[in-house]
Amino acid sequence: MTSETENYNNLKTFFDEEYRSLKAYAKSRIDDATDRDADDIVQDVALKLFSRSDSALPITNIAGFVYHSIRNKIVDLMRTEKPGISLEDEIENKLIEFSELLYGKSDNSYSDEMTSELKKAIANLKPNYRNIIAAIDFEGYTYQELSNESGIPQGTLMSRRHRALAILLKELEIKKQISN
Repeated sequence: MTSETENYNNLKTFFDEEYRSLKAYAKSRIDDATDRDADDIVQDVALKLFSRSDSALPITNIAGFVYHSIRNKIVDLMRTEKPGISLEDEIENKLIEFSELLYGKSDNSYSDEMTSELKKAIANLKPNYRNIIAAIDFEGYTYQELSNESGIPQGTLMSRRHRALAILLKELEIKKQISN
């Protein structure tokens, strides 16, 4: 009975103290996966470990046990392929949404050529502008999340995005006039 409570208390203490590190570890292992969240992985592992803490033998190396469990969870997630949209298709859909944001709802007046021009225009932006467009418009970050991660004030991020959109709009208007 003491090992049950001891496991639970040790796990609770470890998760309380190391949650950020666990989340960073999980994020570093799934950085290329757009459909997975490090927070969800850590919470799934915690739920499973806490629910089984009473049936397990005493855990002698809590850190190793938890990190190993997170690694196993990530491997399991990577092995099970989610049927759905490929990353290329998802990016293509985001580009279409982005062009609709710039020009309004599409009435098929923008060809594949214009979509290609949008890609080129984004690639030609300064890194600060390109990064804010990618983070906000394609990766789904909020200004608050991005500000917390980067340390850059929200107002600065909003200004950069606004300037980037203005540059893109100007470039694409020129390209559209040339193609018409």
